[in-house]
Amino acid sequence: MPATTAKPSHVPTNAAAKMLGVSPQTLRANLCKSGHYCGIKPRKLPNRLLLWPVAEIEAAGGAA
Repeated sequence: MPATTAKPSHVPTNAAAKMLGVSPQTLRANLCKSGHYCGIKPRKLPNRLLLWPVAEIEAAGGAA
């Protein structure tokens, strides 16, 4: 039986930035200033990492 590759529901900041075509610092700066980047709000983990929702990134025009 072939292994299925499941698409993640959330990605870290570096991957989200690459999908959106911006630098990771752009995401962090906009989050700090306005609480979101183009309406996309990440989930903040207890270890301070940010996970960005893939579905919202793709809806905003980011590459998959």
